[in-house]
Amino acid sequence: MPQISSQSLSVTIADLGAEMQGLSYQGQELLWEGDPAWWSGQAPILFPIVGLPAPDGVTIDGTPHAISKHGFARDLPFRVTELTQSRCCHLLEPSQETAAYPFDFRLEIVHEVVGSELSVTATVSNAGDREMPFSFGFHPAFRWPLPGATGPHRIELRNGAEPALARLTDGMLGRARMPSPFTAGALTLDPAQYEDDAMIFPEGAGDGLRYHADGAPVLDFRFSNLPNLALWQKPGAPYICIEPWHGLPAAEGAGPELAARPDSMILAPGAQETFAMTLAVSG
Repeated sequence: MPQISSQSLSVTIADLGAEMQGLSYQGQELLWEGDPAWWSGQAPILFPIVGLPAPDGVTIDGTPHAISKHGFARDLPFRVTELTQSRCCHLLEPSQETAAYPFDFRLEIVHEVVGSELSVTATVSNAGDREMPFSFGFHPAFRWPLPGATGPHRIELRNGAEPALARLTDGMLGRARMPSPFTAGALTLDPAQYEDDAMIFPEGAGDGLRYHADGAPVLDFRFSNLPNLALWQKPGAPYICIEPWHGLPAAEGAGPELAARPDSMILAPGAQETFAMTLAVSG
């Protein structure tokens, strides 16, 4: 299993799903360990959809395609194309296992550490000759409580905003928007917030946030080309998922067409899109 490191960070990445499976800062593990008693995931990559298919499944140009929740990337082996002390590149290309998504895509995931900063960059390329619809998301789970924490855990949006809250109804994105749980960009985490599944912020959460608690390491996130945000926990489980996305679950009452899912991207032939999540750890 590939590992990369700096003087303060050590990262382990599985070839299956190009999924991060360890993130240690000065010997303290920050990433959720993936206990299947709660949830076996740790940091899955979401592609080519985010969330469940619509009730009528997924269609592309009107033709049904069997694409499951969060897509197939998290369940398939990637190929390592570069591995150094501080950088690991994984690549997923079309295969028999991706036949339900009929496009000549390339999905590259790069993990890189510099000092106390980890960057995870995803590049989606369309090597085919027709437009390619897709969504993409990161889904990392971090320990809650963090190592050494002595009090409540908080999330603070870099933009200080109070973005409206959306919820899922039978896995579909509800059309209603509810008052924000943030006050001047700040949120104190409580398992009760997740009794109705994830908290989703379709817009307005900005390009970064801080996750921290007294006595614990501070995790500062920056996001690029990832306008949607979700926070999720199985209520009472010892983790919080901080999920920046470009693309949302299918909207309640909407049809199954992939290109019509909220915030889906349409990639022209020969084009590519890059998405990035950077985490700086301190304290």
